[in-house]
Amino acid sequence: MNTPGHPGPHPPRDLDHTVLKSLLGAWALAACSAEETAAVEAHLTDCAPCADEALRLRDAVGLLHAEDSLDLDPGLRTRVLENCLGRRPARVPLPDWAAPYDAETARLDALLRDMAEEEWRTPVRLRWFDGMRQATRETTVAGVVGHLLVVDGLVATGLGLPDPLPPDPLPLDHEAGPHDRTEFYWALDGSHHHAAAREPWRAQSHAMIRDVSFLVADNGDADAGTAVSERLIPYGGHSLPLRDAFLDRAFECWMHAEDIAEAVDYPYEPPVPAHLGRLVDLAARLLPDALAARRRAGLAAPPRALGATGAPGRTLHLEIEGGGGGDWYLPLDSPGARASPEQTVAHIVLDGLEFCQLAAGHVPPLEAAAGQDGDREEIRDVLFAVASLSRL
Repeated sequence: MNTPGHPGPHPPRDLDHTVLKSLLGAWALAACSAEETAAVEAHLTDCAPCADEALRLRDAVGLLHAEDSLDLDPGLRTRVLENCLGRRPARVPLPDWAAPYDAETARLDALLRDMAEEEWRTPVRLRWFDGMRQATRETTVAGVVGHLLVVDGLVATGLGLPDPLPPDPLPLDHEAGPHDRTEFYWALDGSHHHAAAREPWRAQSHAMIRDVSFLVADNGDADAGTAVSERLIPYGGHSLPLRDAFLDRAFECWMHAEDIAEAVDYPYEPPVPAHLGRLVDLAARLLPDALAARRRAGLAAPPRALGATGAPGRTLHLEIEGGGGGDWYLPLDSPGARASPEQTVAHIVLDGLEFCQLAAGHVPPLEAAAGQDGDREEIRDVLFAVASLSRL
């Protein structure tokens, strides 16, 4: 309502199409007068070509905001590849479970590509959960890339590629896991603590993607392809199916890319929702075994009941919100039990990114912003089991 002395906005001026079109750039920059803005916006409701042009200009202006990252949308590469492959399928397609690793290594490589030599020596603090409390270790940007190189090497050697660690003498047995391999690598001479660390990691990740694609393609029928994806990869003390090993490496690449980006004060976005969902699903599927391992170590309460393998038992409902979200029902008393929604005794709700940060050991279990309902002891044990999925 207008009040005395405060007239309302002027009605839109009667300007022709050519003049209004010439004002679109100024309108997108919010540089028009109130009268011109009203005239342009009234015109946009009736003129489809100008409305399309206005939308393009407004999107372009968004790239000029100094406070935003000018990096490409992390989902752009995936969308471009999907569009290209939709028009002409790949002769040797990438398995869908390897796509997150392909995307995350490409994103980290883009971050590393333009890094100055001195930035490779920037201190980076790595964090994980050692089973009881958070642990930390300081290295450099180059040290993080070397860590990814030698742990990815576990998957690479499972594909028949050479081990990135020196072959002889190697004071590690064939069951050495990520921690021992990393410590051995970091103890080598300092020649790898600079930009040269990028090339072997990049070459190995490309070789892994190439070889797994050919391996699946060469075993073209569904049963053979499944057998390839379920090939076990030793991780030092335990094994993962090849498909899960690739998802594990994608998760680690993302988390360590965030560690690097934080150290050099650079913005870094999470994976696209489709890939994030696969990473969340991997962590959720690993939880029953992680909880059982904590119980065997005396770090969690013993199971309340024991049942036959495959029989329904007490269940926790894990609800993940946001990108990559969904619902998972997890058996509480034994990994071999069958989760049963009807026997849910506890419910945890977590944002997808918060869940991943907890699984990376970056958030203390008791500080996770989780909605909780039901058996408090089981909820606590499961939150600690999520954090125990992390490692150096």
